[in-house]
Amino acid sequence: MALCLAGVVTASLALREHYNTATSPCSIDERWDCGAVNHSPYAVFYGVPVALIGILGYALLAALAGRFPVITALGAVVGMGFALRLTWIEWKVLETWCIYCVTSQGIIAALLLLSAVAAFVSRRKRRAAS
Repeated sequence: MALCLAGVVTASLALREHYNTATSPCSIDERWDCGAVNHSPYAVFYGVPVALIGILGYALLAALAGRFPVITALGAVVGMGFALRLTWIEWKVLETWCIYCVTSQGIIAALLLLSAVAAFVSRRKRRAAS
């Protein structure tokens, strides 16, 4: 749950940056610029800001966590795939990194790892009980 909350906060900061018209507070240099990344055409997916998708995804994972470990792990796999695609775009297409996006990548990777372990343990317990 704590990682999901951290993900919501991080994605919310990215969404704020998406709508920010002033100078980006995290514009460090030409390689690290959240404004450039969040104002690029890749910051929108079918008309929806990617950061909003992140907020909703982390909230969904939080709602599933603990109750549905296998579904949570599958959701984390989807989130990780989406995040990896965006990371590839930052790396190869934009050649600019966003600190919020990189942080979110780390959070979803940790969520994937923890949810996969939880799903594995849950399935073993069910098998042992039957």
